[in-house]
Amino acid sequence: MDRREALALTATILGGTLIGSQVFLSGCARENEGQSALTAKDAALLDEIGETILPDTEQSPGAKAAGVGSFMVTIVNDCYDERETEIFVAGLSTLNEAASKTFGRGFAALTATQKTDLLKGFDAEARRGKGQGEPHFFTMMKELTIWGYFTSEAGVTETLRFNPVPGRYEGCIPYDGENAWA
Repeated sequence: MDRREALALTATILGGTLIGSQVFLSGCARENEGQSALTAKDAALLDEIGETILPDTEQSPGAKAAGVGSFMVTIVNDCYDERETEIFVAGLSTLNEAASKTFGRGFAALTATQKTDLLKGFDAEARRGKGQGEPHFFTMMKELTIWGYFTSEAGVTETLRFNPVPGRYEGCIPYDGENAWA
């Protein structure tokens, strides 16, 4: 092989490598990039729903302080499949429409008692349909609220018993009936 053949072969190999990788990586692009099912406005509504499910108490912050609304938006947009996303988004719309129909204003503008009453109705509806195929949107909201809360910094450090760096093990210590461990 002479020098010209070697250079031509090297150029072919490098060109094929660069072009091949571009073709391969172009197949990894998301189809609906930039199109989110839920937005920041929905996160504010989901914060209100989450706060009704896990309210603020003297001992612990509520779901709104833990930022469960933005957590739910992230999970629905990035992790749910198309059908689960449709159920969740339609359910969120149904919940807000039910608030408007029943109380004459959106969910976020309701009193705490009205919010609780409305969500109790959806919870009862979800329990009646349990185990019948697709999940109910309110069950999904409750699951995401609890998951988001107990994996947030506020939920872990202020609600659960949190020991960031455990020390040495002491097996015989008195138990005071404290919160669960994080």
